Amino acid sequence: VAIAEEIEDPANIYPYDLVPESPDHDFRSWSPPGGDRYTEYKDGDDPYVITPSIIAKSDDVARTRREHVKNAMKHAWGGYKKYAFGHDEVAPLNKSYKDGWGGMGTTLVDSLDTLWLMDMKEEFWEARDWVRDHLKSDIHHTVSTFETTIRSLGGLLAAYDWSGDKTFYDKALDLGERLFHAFDNNVLPSSSVNLHTGAAVSRGSTNIAEAGTLQVEFRFLAEVTGQKKFKEKSERAFEALRNLNPDNGLFPYLVSSGATSFRNAVVTFGAMGDSFYEYMLKLWLQGGKKETVYREMWDKSMNGIHDELLKQSNPHGLWYIAETNRGSINPKFDHLVCFMGGMYI
Repeated sequence: VAIAEEIEDPANIYPYDLVPESPDHDFRSWSPPGGDRYTEYKDGDDPYVITPSIIAKSDDVARTRREHVKNAMKHAWGGYKKYAFGHDEVAPLNKSYKDGWGGMGTTLVDSLDTLWLMDMKEEFWEARDWVRDHLKSDIHHTVSTFETTIRSLGGLLAAYDWSGDKTFYDKALDLGERLFHAFDNNVLPSSSVNLHTGAAVSRGSTNIAEAGTLQVEFRFLAEVTGQKKFKEKSERAFEALRNLNPDNGLFPYLVSSGATSFRNAVVTFGAMGDSFYEYMLKLWLQGGKKETVYREMWDKSMNGIHDELLKQSNPHGLWYIAETNRGSINPKFDHLVCFMGGMYI
């Protein structure tokens, strides 16, 4: 976006209203205004001159909107606390709860860093007390390695990183040790593991998201505990995926547990593929931008997107990231691919 000094009335000045939201605005009255808006942006152009005053107005709008985002979090947390506190999920329609993730307070643990960042400290410390007094990882239940790592282990580690409270350190280490049994038998981690027995379940194959979306959490666990095994074994899995090395940087999503071959030819940035590419970039950032291998992997994959997967819809000409199967385009845009815009930013 072009940034210019203040000028009187340029022909290409930003044309849209930047009006702060009132504190009592009710977003329930909002209705979608329809498509065919902001079409001047669809080809990636920067059509307007952005002046310092426009930036200031945009910042003012964002500050008022963030209060409404926080209010939405208060509403969601209030419903969870009232009907499902300490359980995995709230069931809003019947005002009850579900424990489909092993009964480990998954929503509560996964929300800890959001509570802290939104300065909902009273709610954060109340949740900490539940973690301290009630959270148990020694359960005779087989859980998803991927989901439990990103939600529960990641939630505990993030809460520890923000607050420094040892409760989160202790619970994260206990859970991490149990999840780590997924790395016992194959180059790539098993898709699920029993948290009590350590028995890992392997299907003979896994997907690149499950195998390549554990490293940020286990590397940080290694950092805070000083136990290098968490870093080394999790990185070994990522290295095994890298060695498959498709020429275009686009990985078919199904791979053998030994990381010797791909088991299908479907390339997607949606379900079963998405977060593998995200973690390429995150690992580079986590390592202080010094581990160039991860950035090189990411750059190669992004070039692959632009060369092979970036398509325009018909009839409106909107850009999207397609899928391929054996090189043939499938003009499908999985909703999970929406994360790509944020990753590019």
